[in-house]
Amino acid sequence: MTLPTIGVTCGDPGGVGPEVVVKTFARAGTLPEASYVVFADPRIVAAEEARSGLKTGAGPWRPEEPSRPGMYLAALPSPSETPAIGRVSAGNGEASFRAFEAAVGAARSGRIQALVTGPISKAAWALAGHPFRGHTEYLGSLYPGAIMAFWSEPLKVALFSHHRPLREALGIVRKDAIVEFLKSLDLALRRVPGGPFELLMAGLNPHAGEDGHLGREEEDEIRPALEKARADGIRVAGPFPPDTVFLKALNRKDALVVALYHDQGLIPFKLLGFAGGVNVTLGLPFVRTSPDHGTAFDIAGQGVADARSMEEAVRMAAVFSATGP
Repeated sequence: MTLPTIGVTCGDPGGVGPEVVVKTFARAGTLPEASYVVFADPRIVAAEEARSGLKTGAGPWRPEEPSRPGMYLAALPSPSETPAIGRVSAGNGEASFRAFEAAVGAARSGRIQALVTGPISKAAWALAGHPFRGHTEYLGSLYPGAIMAFWSEPLKVALFSHHRPLREALGIVRKDAIVEFLKSLDLALRRVPGGPFELLMAGLNPHAGEDGHLGREEEDEIRPALEKARADGIRVAGPFPPDTVFLKALNRKDALVVALYHDQGLIPFKLLGFAGGVNVTLGLPFVRTSPDHGTAFDIAGQGVADARSMEEAVRMAAVFSATGP
């Protein structure tokens, strides 16, 4: 098997991203064999190594050379020498955006087969003048079929909508949109190891609408969408009451819950699988994973961040890149 090249970004330099990246690659011997390329300002990596007392042993990345096992650094100077630790800043936002943009460019050109992204601050991106609400929205601007999903040992979830205000998210629960989403999700999952998967569709209203007595969305939009999807050969069941659908999928390796909006899916997911959970973007021509946590500005620079989610994101990127995104 060809050795995969996996890109990594540290995310916002003022958050815990640099810390969990350094902690992960200081233990590189426990990771799948790959060529890992960190897109970052070398000063940020060096500062974190000095703060933690850990060493990654990263050498310079030379993309024109054949891939070799180990960690390498694609140097991207930050707009400021000293990042603002533990708070939102435009400089940090610009640094994290530049690194992500460069890594995506490398993935699109085929120089890397997978991308692992550290947590960014959406507010910092906005201060830096970038309009995207997050990584997935940027990727969705390039690949409209991009889907935000979450993977853990006990539970898997895909989000019909993600970084939208709740009122806006509810407004797009429509038959045609759901059918197109399920088609895209089904196609993407065929390329993911561990399948085939059964999709369990969450309802929108309490008790999944109680036959229309507690809301009409299930009867008018969701159920007809599922009937159409099943007629098209997609293995999908529901809609199930949102307070029980996650129990139906719990500890089932072949089941994935389709949640209709961000918190419907992520509250149970993070309750059950936060420490080792992974955010994965489906529907791309390359693999993209990320820790399932944010920048954690409140503990940044203290050396106490848990790197398990970053480690799992790296492992998943390696596994998925061996079989396709």
